[in-house]
Formats: sequence, structure tokens, C-alpha cells
Amino acid sequence: MTRPAPVPFLDLGAVNAPLRDALDVAWKTVLGHGRFVGGPEVAAFEADFAAYCGTDHCIGVANGTDALELVLDGLGIGPGDEVVLPANTFVATAEAVRAVGARPRFVDVRPDTLLVDPEAVAAAIGPRTAAVVAVHLFGQMADVDGLLEVTDRHGIPLVEDAAQAHGARYAGRRAGSAGRAAAFSFYPGKNLGAFGDGGAVVSDDADLVARIRRTADHGRSAASRHHHDVSGRNSRLDTLQAAVLGIKLGGLDDANARRVQAVERYREQLPAWCAPVAQDPLAESVHHLAVVRVPDRGAAVAALDAGGIGWGVHYPVPCHLQPAFAEFADAPCPVVERAAGEILSLPLFPGIAPAQVDRVCSVLAGV
Repeated sequence: MTRPAPVPFLDLGAVNAPLRDALDVAWKTVLGHGRFVGGPEVAAFEADFAAYCGTDHCIGVANGTDALELVLDGLGIGPGDEVVLPANTFVATAEAVRAVGARPRFVDVRPDTLLVDPEAVAAAIGPRTAAVVAVHLFGQMADVDGLLEVTDRHGIPLVEDAAQAHGARYAGRRAGSAGRAAAFSFYPGKNLGAFGDGGAVVSDDADLVARIRRTADHGRSAASRHHHDVSGRNSRLDTLQAAVLGIKLGGLDDANARRVQAVERYREQLPAWCAPVAQDPLAESVHHLAVVRVPDRGAAVAALDAGGIGWGVHYPVPCHLQPAFAEFADAPCPVVERAAGEILSLPLFPGIAPAQVDRVCSVLAGV
């Protein structure tokens, strides 16, 4: 009997293959003008991505972690300050807080969406709170309306960690347009992925944008490239990556729609014991990940491995339980802690075949 073909967790070859001709042209164009840093493709992508997100400004930076750190730094957040964020996030969110010298204050999430709970945020606000980070996890925006109600009441900024939510909406607003500023990652596996690291900050705040752009370019003065107003850093989006992202941005909505179709097929066919993470009725998810909750992850993983099917866990150890951040674990986060033992990410990417989704569901149904 012929063994079924493996189903990869992520197939970047299939994602990028239809773009080969356009990418070849972009490569030759950049090779021709030779402006590998600060080339015209960077400014073009910044303008296009700002328009896509519904914001006035975009700054391309080296990666998504830098993007979030630069936002916090640009807001003047540092030692003595506290930043509230969900414990259910990739460690980069907490790393950015620590990088500016602030203290992360981890809070719990809602049990249905596994996104940050505005009520938990409200309870965590204190005299040292300088910002709240809304993490749009798995491709779904957090309840920004509820979070803005809290942050506006206390006069503190809401910052969006939109690394997994390119194109997502909440109550009609795009990810990146709800808070004071937003950080995006263009890591290759993201919905809008480069061919290496890359990131961006989007915002309507012109003064904040100017501070971030200056810091990210060695603290260089806007008046003269030979004068440095502050001690900055080097965090720039390469021209080649901007060219790639500019091409991919034009097809992002279509790619996201194909992700949505695949997740809908999963929802129709998965066995009852595989419960997809819920969708907020006001949210339009772009499904960066297809996450389900299972009672026995070991058995599910064993079946997927035996069937040649890729899988992931996002994330098995919550931030507040990581050794690097254990000193900031002020209180347990029971929803996050329980979910960490149940979540399982299934194969998902634009171009995943219906037959591949069906096979994943069939294998899990046999557990």
C-alpha cells in the first residue's frame, strides 16, 4: 500500500512559488540600483503598509521584537515603569518590555479566545503602569474596545503586538489602527512574511514616529545625516525584504481568505474532542495558526507523527513560568496555565489542499 504523502505544518515553498516571476523582477531591480539599505522599495512599502493598516505612518525595522521595543522606548517607558501584557504570548513581547528596563506585569486571558482579558488588565493597573500591550494572538485581534476603555480611563497608551495579525480586524478596524502604535513582524512564516527577518511600526502619532525613526537609524538627526541627536541603534528593514513584502502585500487579503477557508473546513470535520479556539463575534481573524484544544495532546501528537503530519504548540510554557521571567510572576494565570497543556496547532498555510485538511481530520478522528 502506498503511504500517503506527508502534510507539512507550513509549506513556504507552496506559498512563495506563485510569486516567483514577480520576485525575480524585484531581485533584478534591487541588484541593478544597488541601494540595498534605504532603497526606494523601503519607502514604497512603508507607504503601502500604512495605507493597508489604516494608519498615517509606517517605519520598517529589522524585526518584530525591535518594533515593539522601539515603540515602548519612543513612548518614554523605562526603569521604574510597569507594562501590562498577557501571559499567553511569545516571549518576544516580554523581552521588549525588559529591553527598555520596564517590568512586565503578566495577566490572564479569556477562556474562549485565549486573548488578553480586559477585566484582568483593569485589575492589574497600578501607579507604575505606563502602558498595556494587546497581543493579537493566532491571527485574531484582542478586544481592543474593552482594552481602550481601560487605558483611556487611566490615561495610558494601548500598544498593539500585531506580529500574528496582518490584515485582521476588530469591529471593522484593521490590526495596527486601534492603539497608539503597533508592532508587526515579517518573519518568514507570518501571514505577511519576508525572506528573513523584518518588522514595522505603524502609528498615527507623527511625533512618536519621528522619535522611533531617529532611534532606529543610529539616533541620526533629521536635519543632517552626520549629526546624531541621541544614542540610537541600527534597526532598519533591508531593501530586498521590503521589495519582497511589497509584492506579497498585494496578495495578502487573498492569502488570508484561503487560510479562513481551511480553518472553516477544519471546524466542519474535526472530531468533537478537538475544539478550535473560539472567535470573538466582533473579530475577523486571519488565522495565522489553526489552534485546537485537546484533552490528551500526547495521543493526538502521536497519531499525527505516525501519519506524517506536522504540528506545533503555541506555546507550551507560558511567559510567566519561563525561567527568564519567573521573578515577574506576581500571581497565577489559571486560564493560560490550563490552556498550555491542551493547545495544539494544526497544519495551515495559504495553498493547503482540502485533501490535506481532510487527512489531518481523519487521522485525529481515529485517535
